Amino acid sequence: MPDRKWDPRHSHGGKPPVRTRDKGDKSRFAPKPKPVRPGIPEGVAILYGWHTVAAALANPRRTIRKITATENAAHRLATEGLALPVTPEIVRPDAIAARLGPDAVHQGLLVEADLLPALDIEDIAAEGIVLVLDQITDPHNVGAILRSAAAFGVKAVVTTARHSPEATGVLAKSASGAVDRVAMVTVANLARALTELKERGFLTVGLDSEGESELASAALREPLALVLGAEGRGLRQLTRQTCDIRARLELPGTIKSLNVSNAAAVALYAASAFLRDRP
Repeated sequence: MPDRKWDPRHSHGGKPPVRTRDKGDKSRFAPKPKPVRPGIPEGVAILYGWHTVAAALANPRRTIRKITATENAAHRLATEGLALPVTPEIVRPDAIAARLGPDAVHQGLLVEADLLPALDIEDIAAEGIVLVLDQITDPHNVGAILRSAAAFGVKAVVTTARHSPEATGVLAKSASGAVDRVAMVTVANLARALTELKERGFLTVGLDSEGESELASAALREPLALVLGAEGRGLRQLTRQTCDIRARLELPGTIKSLNVSNAAAVALYAASAFLRDRP
């Protein structure tokens, strides 16, 4: 199914639940766990494709449970000198396709691994750019956003515990290894998380087509948190109200909306260029 087009005004993301601080009672809590996926044990990520698997194997924080590979893929792993924590099970390509489905571009590699350890808002360094995703649900979009985040050196991506896909399968493949290269934080309450970022010095900018400023000319500074809303409905009202600035992307063409992952890449380019060129 093709991605729905995204309007910054109508601008959903998945990882193991991350604890967040409740400012009222100072307690720590985790959101309710997601249902176990059919045929996949709780807490296990399914990773496939060369870049995705190579990044996972190179990540010391990732625990690999099982590697399934074709003969050619196993030979490439050995040639590239990647350290293999477990011996690959050699299979025919159709065995991997049967596990993933006919449309999965697996390149002869399938890995079962533990989901990455959870991070807290406090673990994010107060520097550079952070992306905050307000209930972005499409795994292709979240994966593509992560890939752009890795390309632009984003320090972390913050997502919601509910209405966000797990960092596995299609999302991980779309991210092309970025799930193992970009820090991911999952929070139970996004408005509270934005408030915590603001308390730590972050400027929070929500992308909104009716925003009062154009992103390219807004008074941006580091550390910066760019906030993108869900496909279709955009930023939720409380999220929009919590942001310091609501900024728009000026599009000169006849189509005035972008897919959310494309909008993220454009926003990162504009913000990075502005911050780089500041006197």
